[in-house]
Amino acid sequence: MTSSKRGADLLVQVLQEQGVERVFALSGNHIIPLFDALFGSGIELIHTRHEAACVHMADAYARVTGKVGVALVTGGPGHANAVSALYTALMSESPVLLLSGHAPHDQLGLGAFQEMRQAEMAAPVCKLSITASSLEALRSEVLQCFQAAASGRPGPVHLSLPTDVLEAVSGSKPFAHPNLLPGGEGMAAKLLSSPLPAGEGLGVRESFRAIITALQQALRPLIITGPATLTRAHRHTLIALEAALGIPVIGTESPRGTGDPSLGAFAEMLAQADCVLLLGKKLDFTLKFGRAPAFAANSTVLQIDPDQTELDRSKRAIGARLTQAVLAETHASIAALATDAKRHRNAAWLSDVQRALTHRPQAWHAPRGNAGAAPQGMLHPVEASRPLQAVLDRHPDAVLVCDGGEFGQWAQACLSAPHRVINGTAGAIGAGISLALGSRSAVAKNSSTAAPIIAFMGDGTFGFHSSEFDTAVRHGLPFIAIVGNDARWNAEFQIQLKAYGKDRLIGCELLPTRYDEVARAFGGYGESVTEPAQLLPAVERALQSGLPACINVMIQGLSAPNVKLSDA
Repeated sequence: MTSSKRGADLLVQVLQEQGVERVFALSGNHIIPLFDALFGSGIELIHTRHEAACVHMADAYARVTGKVGVALVTGGPGHANAVSALYTALMSESPVLLLSGHAPHDQLGLGAFQEMRQAEMAAPVCKLSITASSLEALRSEVLQCFQAAASGRPGPVHLSLPTDVLEAVSGSKPFAHPNLLPGGEGMAAKLLSSPLPAGEGLGVRESFRAIITALQQALRPLIITGPATLTRAHRHTLIALEAALGIPVIGTESPRGTGDPSLGAFAEMLAQADCVLLLGKKLDFTLKFGRAPAFAANSTVLQIDPDQTELDRSKRAIGARLTQAVLAETHASIAALATDAKRHRNAAWLSDVQRALTHRPQAWHAPRGNAGAAPQGMLHPVEASRPLQAVLDRHPDAVLVCDGGEFGQWAQACLSAPHRVINGTAGAIGAGISLALGSRSAVAKNSSTAAPIIAFMGDGTFGFHSSEFDTAVRHGLPFIAIVGNDARWNAEFQIQLKAYGKDRLIGCELLPTRYDEVARAFGGYGESVTEPAQLLPAVERALQSGLPACINVMIQGLSAPNVKLSDA
């Protein structure tokens, strides 16, 4: 690091103070001063092959560690590449800070190199999106971003960094900068949530007691929580809340919502509930907007949420059925509810819901013996996933990553792990490899003791960021990609098949590519699997290699499972 105190040096100092251990980055002209400032700082720089991958890695790192994940990209097109990945982090309620290089203030409006309305571009998919205004304000602006990312409903934030802010030296004359960008739009300070700690000025404790009373008076109550509660660090609080209240507590984070395969026959139980508490969970498409038949038509809804906009939206959606709405922070609310808990009288309801959540068809235990068995040379998705539970059970920090439209859903239905990182409510595919690398960066890398990280993804997903195998090899980030290869975009194939028939299928076909050979070309490990007995030995060899690995599994292209209690 140079002796002069540049804006870039100040920024790195703030990152150190915030406990940032690594930054996921892709180099570019605008951020070279930051790369220089990071040199020798003790902050690991993991440099990637695509800007969106930086954000996905920071997202997974945040979900596994509970810390703010930091991504660093250059301005203009580099920033634009990164923005799409912010949506996945936003919908997964993951605290991510995207730092983007930016054209200098004194050139804005003059046609500067890669000049772009970056803060405005990122604002719709961020809690906060701003452009650094000056060296003097930089520290407070960075701290504001960290605070916004982690408070209330966690989520991504963005800070654009003009090069004249990064290169400015402390004690020099401040530069002039415009307050407005050309066209009259502001420099974009957009905060999408106004977090309020539980108990601040709202009679929140009294409201909690009223909510507990309403739940107690119901015959079949449910509590539904959102993605921010499903990290390993927070799942135990849901278990404790369920135990204290005697009421089912279900965390949701899938775009399949009520049909999330990992929740078994949850949809059937939700339709029977007479009172539902949304605890940090949006009443959105994943819950069919609270409408019948997903919800019982006469059911009542209670809601605790850190965002007033979500409470307002629920009121518009279901009107008088929303009988109580409390503005409060989610995790503090969970603790407060557990403290004041009274155990519900209907123990049979809790047992019924728990059985429904864990229900899986008996046929899954022996898919080869059923009429729908995969043809020779292919595996049923259950055969391609369920045997690996034994591998995930070996380590307390094991990570299950799921991505893709159909195959990833089978993995979610069949497997569990201490850490689960999925593509989430956003429903965007393609992040699987990057999510695995971010997860590996969050847990031990030592090959003799490393927690297994297994990423299940479709063959379409693999193509988005396959070059991140290069990143994995360079940085020594071993993981195993299980690629379910059915040679098509299967989610869209299934939609077309059901809606238009087999004679009007178009734009879904792919080649049966050997993705294991792609991984080997980047210096990783790879094998191809065409029979069930080959899967587990191939995974064991991949683990022993200590390399980033791809197991290419030829699978039967089936729709994602829709579990029902009536399934045999």
